[in-house]
Amino acid sequence: MRLAFAGTPITAVPSLRALLESPRHEVVAVVTRPHARAGRGRPEIASPVESVAVAAGVPVLAPRKAGEPDFLARLAELQVDCCPVVAYGVLLPTAALAIPSHGWVNLHFSLLPAWRGAAPVQRAILAGDDITGASTFQIEAGLDTGPIFGVVTEPIRPSDTAGDLLARLAESGSGLLVATMDGIADGTLVARPQSGDGVSLAAKITVDDARVDWSTPSRYVDRQVRACTPAPGAWTTFRGERLKLGPISSPDGAVPPATRDDSCEPGALSLRPDGVAVVTATGPVRLGWVQPAGRRSMPATDWARGARLQPGERLGLV
Repeated sequence: MRLAFAGTPITAVPSLRALLESPRHEVVAVVTRPHARAGRGRPEIASPVESVAVAAGVPVLAPRKAGEPDFLARLAELQVDCCPVVAYGVLLPTAALAIPSHGWVNLHFSLLPAWRGAAPVQRAILAGDDITGASTFQIEAGLDTGPIFGVVTEPIRPSDTAGDLLARLAESGSGLLVATMDGIADGTLVARPQSGDGVSLAAKITVDDARVDWSTPSRYVDRQVRACTPAPGAWTTFRGERLKLGPISSPDGAVPPATRDDSCEPGALSLRPDGVAVVTATGPVRLGWVQPAGRRSMPATDWARGARLQPGERLGLV
């Protein structure tokens, strides 16, 4: 089939590469977000997907809105059979959806109908799910509600950050997306409606969501930090300034069981021989790496020694 691949971040790159390497399909264009600035005062940069497309000699379309007349006209001129999508990040209007003969097919990183929305991987970790996966489905007007072509499953490991899990799903999902394109081309694959049971929504993780509440159980704190790593980044406060946090553990290497130590307040800090401990509602956890405001990330023990912790100091105070 003639394909126009739509995607933007590094997560979409494995799928684009897999389709470029497929002998059965021709990627005639790549649709991606316009150039974005890398930081204050820095020049605009191309998306990871655009960089791969340019290196492969594939034309790039980067409309600011997918309903722009020029973009719709160009897409129609290409006579594409299908538009596979991975993390494109742009709302697709009905006019765009109607152009390819087989529509637009999205690779979504959850087992639909679970975790429809912007942050399925983060929400699955935060909820304590044991299993997740990826789904390919036909895009329609609703939010991730279209009929499903296929799925792959992936266990969520106890130490997985959102970045770890998303990287694995991007690789396994790329194979699913190619297989879906093959099945559509053969006419052997028919999408099935999503179940009405098990629907959950994966709202975007905000900076406020990423602030650690030390009065919650240690297992929740662990999931919260991992779900927010690498973005937007779990954080707390120390001496009135923001402190970014990496994944945590317990002093014995695992998240502690639900036993409360009433002798300390949540957020209480202590520098121990095995690391920096912080009290939660159900026991202490050990910090991994931390990043004070305006400084580089560092091991928590180095930070604590440099900060000269005082008795009774706590994380999370305003």
